[in-house]
Amino acid sequence: MRTSIASRVLDYVNGQSIALTSLTKALVSAESPSACPETHGDVRRVLKLALAEVGYETRETGVPDGPRHVFAVPADRPKGRPSQLLLGHCDTVWPIGTVGSRPFAVNDNIIHGPGSFDMKGGLAQLIVALSAIRDLELEMPAVPVVFINADEEIGSHTSTRYIRWLAQHVDRALVLEPALGTRGDLKTARKGIGHFTISAFGKSAHAGVNPESGASTILELSHVIQTLFSLNDVEQGITVNVGTIDGGIQPNVIAPHSKAVVDVRVPTVEAGEEIERIIHAMEPITPNVRLQIEGSMGKPPMESTPRNRRLWELAKQAGTELGLELHEARAGRGSDGNTTSQFTATLDGLGPVGDGAHAVHEHLLIDKTLVRAALLTMLIIAPPMED
Repeated sequence: MRTSIASRVLDYVNGQSIALTSLTKALVSAESPSACPETHGDVRRVLKLALAEVGYETRETGVPDGPRHVFAVPADRPKGRPSQLLLGHCDTVWPIGTVGSRPFAVNDNIIHGPGSFDMKGGLAQLIVALSAIRDLELEMPAVPVVFINADEEIGSHTSTRYIRWLAQHVDRALVLEPALGTRGDLKTARKGIGHFTISAFGKSAHAGVNPESGASTILELSHVIQTLFSLNDVEQGITVNVGTIDGGIQPNVIAPHSKAVVDVRVPTVEAGEEIERIIHAMEPITPNVRLQIEGSMGKPPMESTPRNRRLWELAKQAGTELGLELHEARAGRGSDGNTTSQFTATLDGLGPVGDGAHAVHEHLLIDKTLVRAALLTMLIIAPPMED
């Protein structure tokens, strides 16, 4: 029976090339840089209209003068059924005016345009999947609820609380971030991310006349930086990078103040806790210099937990029914899937297949993205996860 449904779904989505292309064009043309939430009205209107056309009621949430997020549920939502979260974002890294210099374009099987791959094509793909469910009259044992946030590219600061709440009340979370690589790997794990600022305070003095009366914060940071880089463990997937340093007054002055900004990526919560403990426990070794250490592991990792593995196995089964050979991978950057994974089974990278996220060659492949819409459809109509 599932194989028969898979065949119908695949036939349907393969006929939705124009729908996928036209909606992606509308979303890309409605520019929505993360840092300018006041410009997001057009992209929200496009999304809400598209969701309404597939039978969803929508509303906005968020801070009044900041990012506004779109939440949607089926208008005829049945009572008493479990729910599942379909999660995406509508903001991009591209400033207003980018579509003027690099407009939306279609070349044969390829869609180009700022935000097309990450992840407005994924939002269009979601609508194709929901259209397939509506038009093929497919049963959904777990009711899909949709949340599309407007600040993912800058850390989901205003949306995380909504995502966290939703994740605690759903059977699973399907995240529409782009697939990893042109093979279209699904993301079954993501690293956790931490940010730290280490400031050093010392004493200035003339570097040529009385250097011994000063206390160099640059000297101290040189020791701090070596300690931080010693925490790297490539085999374990731990990376600690001092990305920027700043300090000093003039070449002939002992530096009284300096700081380093640090990026940390870890594969497990346990590793993140250990790195955070080590960083906050650092003590200065340069006389008369003190350290001020700020920051934490702000985004927990999406780990390969048993429930996440079960969802991956469900995806592989759906892939087999569709004639797909699926592959999995761990991503080095975070997403909202890191958050949902703390509370419910999560599978990420279900969005477009293409390349060039945050790059000028950003694009998606229409045929492979349509097949991903079929995979998403099969996952949406799958039975609830077993405990």
